Amino acid sequence: MSNQTPMMQQYLRIKAEHQDAFLFFRLGDFYEMFYEDAIKAAQELEITLTKRDSGQKEPIPMCGVPYHSAEGYIKTLVEKGYKVAICEQVEDPKKAKGVVKREVVQLITPGTVMESSMLHETESNYIASLSHFKDDSFVIVYHELSTGESQIVLVEADFSTVIHELVNQQIKELVISSNLPESYRNQLENQLQIVLSYEDEVNFIGEFRHLLENLEDERFLKAFSRILNYIVHTQKRSLHHLQKPKIIKLQNYVSLDMFSKRNLELTETIRKKDRYGSLLWVLDKTVTAMGARTLKRWVERPLTDKKRINDRLQVVEALTNAFIERDALREALKTVYDLERLAGRVSFGNVNARDLIQLKESLQSIPKIKEILESIPDSHTQAINEKIFYPETIISLLEGSINNEPPVSIKEGNIIKDGYNEQLDEYRNALKNGKKWILDLEQKEKDITNIKSLKIGYNRVFGYYIEITHANKHLIPEGRYERKQTLTNAERYITPELKEKEALILEAQEKSVELEYELFIEIREKLKEEIETIQQLANIISQIDVLQSFAEVSEQNNYKRPLFVEENLLIKNGRHPVIEKVMEDGNYVPNDIKLTEDKFILLITGPNMSGKSTYMRQLALTIIMGQIGCFVPADEARIPIFDQIFTRIGAADDLVRGQSTFMVEMLEANNALKNATDKSLILLDEIGRGTSTYDGMALAHAIVEYINDHIKAKTLFSTHYHELTELEESLEHVKNIYVRAEEYEDKVVFLHKVEEGRANESYGIHVAKLADLPEELIERAQVILNELESKEKETATAHLEQLTFFEEPANKKKIERKPKEEAVLNELKEMNLLEMTPLDAMNVLYKLQKKMN
Repeated sequence: MSNQTPMMQQYLRIKAEHQDAFLFFRLGDFYEMFYEDAIKAAQELEITLTKRDSGQKEPIPMCGVPYHSAEGYIKTLVEKGYKVAICEQVEDPKKAKGVVKREVVQLITPGTVMESSMLHETESNYIASLSHFKDDSFVIVYHELSTGESQIVLVEADFSTVIHELVNQQIKELVISSNLPESYRNQLENQLQIVLSYEDEVNFIGEFRHLLENLEDERFLKAFSRILNYIVHTQKRSLHHLQKPKIIKLQNYVSLDMFSKRNLELTETIRKKDRYGSLLWVLDKTVTAMGARTLKRWVERPLTDKKRINDRLQVVEALTNAFIERDALREALKTVYDLERLAGRVSFGNVNARDLIQLKESLQSIPKIKEILESIPDSHTQAINEKIFYPETIISLLEGSINNEPPVSIKEGNIIKDGYNEQLDEYRNALKNGKKWILDLEQKEKDITNIKSLKIGYNRVFGYYIEITHANKHLIPEGRYERKQTLTNAERYITPELKEKEALILEAQEKSVELEYELFIEIREKLKEEIETIQQLANIISQIDVLQSFAEVSEQNNYKRPLFVEENLLIKNGRHPVIEKVMEDGNYVPNDIKLTEDKFILLITGPNMSGKSTYMRQLALTIIMGQIGCFVPADEARIPIFDQIFTRIGAADDLVRGQSTFMVEMLEANNALKNATDKSLILLDEIGRGTSTYDGMALAHAIVEYINDHIKAKTLFSTHYHELTELEESLEHVKNIYVRAEEYEDKVVFLHKVEEGRANESYGIHVAKLADLPEELIERAQVILNELESKEKETATAHLEQLTFFEEPANKKKIERKPKEEAVLNELKEMNLLEMTPLDAMNVLYKLQKKMN
């Protein structure tokens, strides 16, 4: 490095400390990048790659972006998952001896974005940390830097639960220890596909010690300290907006694994990853950005506490019945800006005067919101209203200090109101009087010289000047002006009096701008002391926004308040909230759902496309809506509190991770069978279709049996194996239902109506016809189907005898078997199948087959 220039030596030293980030190195008006950073940045940002002659054999690759427009380039890199280290000059170049001192003043990562242009206003931008402890427990800490909120989650289960939790929260970055076992790290990389960062320091010493006060569990202390250390190390600035962490006890919320969240399309659709078509899209009638983020959190974590659920439902009912007040409340909320992120910007130091006007206008809406809520006669609504307070100190400060229409920049003046600061008023008076003096002088000189085109102008190079055209030079009195500059068509002059007044004006202007900046910083510092107040208001107003959103969608869509009961589930005329909304023609066919203590497994048959999957999903969505505190799409809903929801719906493979459709199906089914309780809901759709007919049927049969005998969870199990409908007779808790379809003029008509009983046909060929397959192909398929059905009838008796596996036919002599066959049969007889999971049974079956072959 000794053969490099001093500036490049400085660059290389700083870059060595930030190997995993693009180093934006400030040189004048540009951020420059060198070597590999420059090559990669030129590709990612589509900018020109140049070279710097360093006096060495090979020129150094180099590229740069203007500092005043760097934000857009940084946003592009961060959205692609990169980190950016901002390196600034930290001393005055005029006072520097040698190379100007530079330091990294901020590390911008996907999880630590603060600029509003880089954030989605309705989405939280979570960074998380994961800590693993000796007792094999895990602690996850979620942090949202733009709002300062943190959540702590303890996971005392296997690592798959950690993966499900992290995937569900859609985090942007994960901070881990460099000592985390490699097997865990590999799973995180494969499943999350996000930025992994490292922080090994888990003892926090600094100004945020107060945030740790209530964390009695040492694991929580260390886990929260890990992420605090990472944030402090990367951000290098004021973080007064950081809030005390909330401890999330998973047992207080409905557990939804990543499969279920995806299959139910709670916050985005499976195919397009769009908000449109998700449950969140239907429910979101919020009018504030912070309300929209709160709604998403509620959807992702439904409650299991009946009291909390009913408290929310009571407010929703009150708001639903108060149409006029709710409409007025929505209008009042529209004037509330994003208080959470405004508080964060105040703390972070990147707030501007326009942000403070938004803050003031938001807080000035508080009295109106309180007045509206006070007019609603409901004790639960009044309890919420009592938590809202009017922040007079903040409003008084902002009302008296900040101009109502300030510029974006905080270094150009015109921010502070007249009358706020005496010294600033003096500067402004001097400035105002000086400019009036200039105008008076211009008129005076016109009168003396009789030159009507004479004017006094200003530029940064020469200051104020008197400009007279060449045609009028002869009218200038002898010795009156001192010539300063000659132009093509005019001469510019000055006078001692003009230069003296110029000095006074420029001094007043410069000092007033400097003073305004200082005053703005003082105001910002005063607001830092009120951040907790702003955050408390933001929290309660965001909840009010979500509850009015629930009331709005409930009233618009004719949802009804659910009643939470202990055992039996009954939904009358239930609907799928998303499909009903998308159809918008009023033709959605509602259906009843009934699950009792005796019959808690519904075995659903019916043709493809008839609505089996929709029927299953609408039950899960109805439960989730109820347990987040919203009314539900049904005429009546009596629902027990569910602790977990598991789904296996839809066909999907995971080619990136090398998993076939059938393997994904088995993994999702296994997760449900391992973790479900008798308080859970299990939805299994077409289990076994990814393998051969007999394998699939055997697995489906065994899974239903296992749920019936061991788990006893409320279950909807749809199948195309009509043979499974016989389970209603052999299993105590199984009940058959089917989706009706009728044939009319050689066509199938889907009635989408669910009734008790079993379906007799799958109508697969009819569905193929609907898909517009070639007519010749359809006709040939029908012929083949007829032949297969005829053959099946002829061999039914033979198959029946083969299925009698353990007993010898009474009318036949004993079968002679080989020793190997006898050994396998004896092993099979001794197995206790009821104690096996479906996956265990499948593995044993595979081993026995291997022995036989």
